[in-house]
Amino acid sequence: MSQKTTPQKDAYTMILEAIDVGTFRPGDRLVESDLAERLGMSRTPIREALQRLETQSLLSRDGRSLIVASLDHNQMAELYVVRTELEGLAARLAARHATAEEVRVLRDMVKEDHALIDNPSALSRANRRFHKQIHLASHNRFLVQQLDLVHRSMALMATTSLAAEGRGEKALEEHDAIVRAIEARDEAAAYEALKSHISVAFVTRLKLDSRNEG
Repeated sequence: MSQKTTPQKDAYTMILEAIDVGTFRPGDRLVESDLAERLGMSRTPIREALQRLETQSLLSRDGRSLIVASLDHNQMAELYVVRTELEGLAARLAARHATAEEVRVLRDMVKEDHALIDNPSALSRANRRFHKQIHLASHNRFLVQQLDLVHRSMALMATTSLAAEGRGEKALEEHDAIVRAIEARDEAAAYEALKSHISVAFVTRLKLDSRNEG
């Protein structure tokens, strides 16, 4: 059992999660010795984890230092194009393959997440769980792997579109429409509902970013 969790995996996972929840934000410098002390590990697994994150473009070089990468406008647009298509495909396959139990879990998530509307950070985490559940309900391991990579890159965005006023409630309405299409086994409707959901999120994010720049 202990062989499944190695120090290297722990270091990688812990740093990745810290980026995902915003403990480390785009532009933050990650220092090997500081991370080793913070995580209570030797520098070797930290070094290997940082190299792996750099290979995945989650970290970038600033001289000799490694910093949490950030996405420019074009990179963000490219990421959303890929995410929209892959998420839409996941919804289509979920409408085809999801079990009754998986649909019930999605339905319960939508209901329970209404309690988080006034907490954008918690709602963002719940949103990721909802999308992950759809990925799993597609029953296509290769699609799940690709979407995992996409969602890792999403962590490089400094803000969540759910922080926009009124977006949380609207997003949950969109989630409800996605679940209803999956429940009805309507593959085309599920595909379009999820693509539309991601498109609205992208527009919202662009508006947020433009205000922040102003």
